[in-house]
Amino acid sequence: MITSSRFLLFFAGVFMLGAMLPDLSKAKNTTATWEDLDARPNPAWWGEAKFGIFIHWGPYAVPAFSAEKQYAEWYWMALSDESRPDHAAVRAHHTANYGVDFDYRDFAEDFTAELFDPATWAEIIAGSGARYVVLTSKHHDGFALWPSTDASRTWNRPWNAVEVGPRRDLLGDLAGTIRQAGLRFGIYFSLYEWFNPLYQADPDRYVREHMVPQFKDVVTRCAPAVIFSDGEWDHPSERWQSPEMLHWLFTESPSADYVVVNDRWGKETRHVHGGYFTTEYGSGMADAANPWEENRGMGHSYGYSRTENLSDYTTGREFVLMLADIVSRGGNFLLNIGPTADGRIPVIMQQRLAEIGSWLETNGEAIYGTRAWVRSQQWSEGIVAEPERGQYKSGYDILKLTVDPDPGFAVKEILFTQKGDDLYAICPVLPTDVLIVCELDLPETTMVTLLGHDGEIRWRQKGRDAVISVPPIDVSRNGGAAAYVFKLAGALD
Repeated sequence: MITSSRFLLFFAGVFMLGAMLPDLSKAKNTTATWEDLDARPNPAWWGEAKFGIFIHWGPYAVPAFSAEKQYAEWYWMALSDESRPDHAAVRAHHTANYGVDFDYRDFAEDFTAELFDPATWAEIIAGSGARYVVLTSKHHDGFALWPSTDASRTWNRPWNAVEVGPRRDLLGDLAGTIRQAGLRFGIYFSLYEWFNPLYQADPDRYVREHMVPQFKDVVTRCAPAVIFSDGEWDHPSERWQSPEMLHWLFTESPSADYVVVNDRWGKETRHVHGGYFTTEYGSGMADAANPWEENRGMGHSYGYSRTENLSDYTTGREFVLMLADIVSRGGNFLLNIGPTADGRIPVIMQQRLAEIGSWLETNGEAIYGTRAWVRSQQWSEGIVAEPERGQYKSGYDILKLTVDPDPGFAVKEILFTQKGDDLYAICPVLPTDVLIVCELDLPETTMVTLLGHDGEIRWRQKGRDAVISVPPIDVSRNGGAAAYVFKLAGALD
């Protein structure tokens, strides 16, 4: 028999236990719809950063081989798939240099990264003016650059950088050093793995038992600010469990408050769902209706390819113009470098980064933290046709721009960006006498300057156009003279 005092103690104990148990009615929802996920605004830092560096690095850096204008990081697939246009070239190279029976997975032993110095990488990348870095945590070959036990377990062999090859946490080492340099750090993550035994046997088990746990592991370890997902095209996002993963990412992961994600989460999601839309070796999007990012390599490949020559590499000036063109339409630019198997950033890539950085050191004000103006470009008649309203011509037409040879004629090839009340006019060539910005009525208080040079520049209003007088200029002071930026302070007041 329970006495009244014992009953009270018993009741109090039950009450306290109830208070400690979770209230299931208020438990976190573990699912989310794309409507819910798309409603999450991108953290502001990403849209202000504008310029990032992509890094493709893995065992494919050992052969470092690609057929003409192909991706070196797809070496294993090219070697295996006879239907690919690059199969014959890769197979011939592989047989001649490694033997017909040499397994791609054996490249991991030679992926040593013995010259990898994270501090040197961080210094080179910071010198480019980039504000964020995205490293391949794993590509489609499944090789993990962090101590992923899931990788080795499903491959039934050491298949991460800590257990084979470099025998160090490449991802973790670079993440810490990049952050110390004041940059944001992100990861590329492939949803599928070409030849993973579990994926080939049962894709659903692969997702449930390997991919999702591995995703949560790498995010928990390095708390990335960007996640560039890829390899999504085999299945819809529901089968990849992408909505569930992203719900966890946005609510429970260590990066929840600041992480930005792309649009590659299922075969139906590109340019439909995700934090920002992606284009690859293209011209980007027409405008800033949705956040977007163009990504590409310096040559034709993302992974380092020894078959590429100087003529395959885009010049530093072209990269500056690409960056300005992309930002003028409201996009970000993610430019890739492909390190060597021993851990070096190739010198030609270092040079391109330094050239971009030199220009941004002087002219970055017109890039960082800006947004698209009401129009992004002003084209010359007879050189590049004006695109139809709401459309953008394919390719980087800005690279075709020239200046009229007549002395004193105004440059009409201009890219525009905006920050607050200030307008920036980015000219691929230096005006010889005057710069005319068509259909721009400037307030009388507008102050015009040329970034990198001292003193104000005279201007006048001529009908509907602003006419800016251009004095003699020492072009050597203009960050490599890749392009010239006129700042029209207060132009939009």
